[in-house]
Amino acid sequence: MDLLRIAIQKSGRLSEDSLNLFKECGIKFDSGTGRLKTTSNNFPAEFLFLRDDDIPGYVEDGVADIGIVGENVHVETGRHVEVVKKLGFSKCRLSIAIPRGESYGGVQELQGKAIATSYPTILGNFLKENGITADIHEISGSVEIAPSIGLAHAVCDIVSSGSTLLANGLKEVEVIFRSEAVMIGSEKLSDAKRSILSKLLFRIQAVQTAKNNKYIVLNAPNASLPEIIGLLPGMKSPTIVPLGTEGWSAVHSVLSEEDFWDKIDALRSAGAEGILVVPIEKMIY
Repeated sequence: MDLLRIAIQKSGRLSEDSLNLFKECGIKFDSGTGRLKTTSNNFPAEFLFLRDDDIPGYVEDGVADIGIVGENVHVETGRHVEVVKKLGFSKCRLSIAIPRGESYGGVQELQGKAIATSYPTILGNFLKENGITADIHEISGSVEIAPSIGLAHAVCDIVSSGSTLLANGLKEVEVIFRSEAVMIGSEKLSDAKRSILSKLLFRIQAVQTAKNNKYIVLNAPNASLPEIIGLLPGMKSPTIVPLGTEGWSAVHSVLSEEDFWDKIDALRSAGAEGILVVPIEKMIY
C-alpha cells in the first residue's frame, strides 16, 4: 500500500503545532519521545521526525513526500520543492536588531556594518534590494550574543515575542521577512500519493475553516428577522426555527471570526437576545 511520507520537525513549537494539526484532522499515530519514524494506524501516512533545516532537502530528494517547515527555512534553503499550502500557524518574523542604547535612523545605517545571522540568504537579498553593502557573519546559533562579544554590530534573527532580544540588550529595528508554517511537497509525487495528499488537504481545510468561524444561535422577534438575516449569511442562509413564544424565532448561523464583534453589536441593535456562540470543530462545504 502506498504511504504518504510526511516530514515534521522533531522538537520545538513548530513540531507541537504540526502534531496538533494532524490530531485535529483525525490522523492517529505514536509520536512518543525519541521516535524518528512512525506510521498512522488510520490514514495512509508515515511520519519522519527530523531537524527543520534538513526537511527541505529530504523533500527535494524524494525521501519525504511532503514536509512542514517555517517559510523562512523554505526560502533560506532554496530547495526545489513546491509550496503545497500555507498553514497559518507558528507565525514569526525575521528582524534586524541592534544594541538597545544605540539610535537608528533607517536601513542606510547598516552600510558597512557587520551583521550576525543564521539566515544569510534572506538577509543578503534584503540588503541587496536596499542597496546596502554589509559584512554578513553566518553563525548557527546564539545569534543574539554577537554584539556583546564584539563579533557584529547588529543581528538578524527570528523573533516571536521579542523577549530574547530584550534579555540580550537588543532592540528590533527592521522586519525583513514574515514567516508562517508551510507544507512543502516533492515535485515528483506519484498519482497515488497525490491522491492521498488531496485527502489530507481536504481535512486540513475543514479544520482551518472551522477555526475561522463560529456557530451562533440567537433569539429574535420575527419583525427583526429580515435585518438579522442580512447580518448572518451563514453557509447558505441562516436556519430559522419558531419558538414557543408567539412572534419569536431562534436563528442558527455561522459567523466569521473577523466580523464577529462588529456583527454581535449589530445583532443586538437589531433586537437579538440570548446569543450563544459555539466553537466549530470541523466545517465542510
